[in-house]
Amino acid sequence: MTEPDGFVTVAKVGFLDPGELAYVEVGDEPVCLINLDGELHAINDSCTHEDASLSDGTIDGDEIECPLHGGAFNIRTGEPTSFPVVVAVEKYAVRIVGDEVQVALRTLSPTD
Repeated sequence: MTEPDGFVTVAKVGFLDPGELAYVEVGDEPVCLINLDGELHAINDSCTHEDASLSDGTIDGDEIECPLHGGAFNIRTGEPTSFPVVVAVEKYAVRIVGDEVQVALRTLSPTD
């Protein structure tokens, strides 16, 4: 259910352990939910280089590596960190309400 402020419940707290990621949907939008050292992050699931699901990728430090060509993005900012990726992936707002993990498709800037 979408909240009035655009947040959608996608999981329960504890759904992902640190170092894990999962594919979720917010409406029709594919989202990769990532637990990075106990902090949840949400980015668009589609690699900006070529159509590949980032939730099928791997976490290496604070980067997520695309499974198709090995390009990488910074999980905290969405910025590209490794060629062939040159365009940032959209980063979304995440919050915890009670025992629910919620994501909004509001795009966050790297400073948010």
